Amino acid sequence: MTVHVIMGERELELEGPYLTQLKESNDILNDEQALRERLREDGYLFIRGFHDRDRVLRAKLSFLQRMAGQGKLAEGTAIEDGIINEANRGASFQGSERQPQELLDVVNGPSTMKFFDRFLGGESMTYDYKWVRAVQTGGFTGAHYDIVYMGRGTTNLYTLWTPLDDIPYELGGLAVLLGSQHFDRIRETYGQMDVDRDRVDGWFTDDPIELIEKYGGRWATAQFRAGDAIIFGMYTMHGSLTNRTNRYRLSADTRYQLKSEPADERWVGAKPKGHYAWHSGATVKMEDARAKWGV
Repeated sequence: MTVHVIMGERELELEGPYLTQLKESNDILNDEQALRERLREDGYLFIRGFHDRDRVLRAKLSFLQRMAGQGKLAEGTAIEDGIINEANRGASFQGSERQPQELLDVVNGPSTMKFFDRFLGGESMTYDYKWVRAVQTGGFTGAHYDIVYMGRGTTNLYTLWTPLDDIPYELGGLAVLLGSQHFDRIRETYGQMDVDRDRVDGWFTDDPIELIEKYGGRWATAQFRAGDAIIFGMYTMHGSLTNRTNRYRLSADTRYQLKSEPADERWVGAKPKGHYAWHSGATVKMEDARAKWGV
């Protein structure tokens, strides 16, 4: 059966010219050198069952209970189903003080930190600032590099994307653009941007096909299960499928690096300041910035 997904406003066929499946890396999970080589080559690591599933689902419930208290869930429905009410408003839980222990048990837990110690070849650290998102019906994330948001420390920084629920295609999971870490022209222009310094919109594009037709590559995604994880570097272009359901898509973004390397000061400490200038005034449209860069 042919599977079609929506990414932004585009319809893509799975295993068609623009979209394929993510490759799992569980076969090399205990081989650090092989993991590093695969990440350099593919731009990501997709690991099934990376986290304890029960802990992830406890984290999910903690956020849905908070959202129920905010009146974001449909009345008369089970909290754990995450059914969106008529207002259809997304939610984000960002920072260090707002995160429940249930989430920290997953993303700061011993098994996660030990993995990054092994993968990075030394004592690792995670940014204190955490990003958790509840994406509404019709919501999605456009294509972007993470470096433009957190590029003031080491570039040997890695994102861990953790789905906090089972996420079929229609719920709008993560998608990675294969080969995008090698798009030199984009790395030399957009990839040098700092959203606080330059005040440019962060997404490179909300059209997934435009990137492929101009620079190559192919999008890759999967149907995720609570407990799965994707790890990728700062120059891997990624975004998400569009949520076509009446349920919230819940996920967490957390970052890891060697403790011995410089960290971006916006995201560490007891009270990380986060973005301080990006939307404090006029913002440059990405289409204008791209015209200037010639990309």
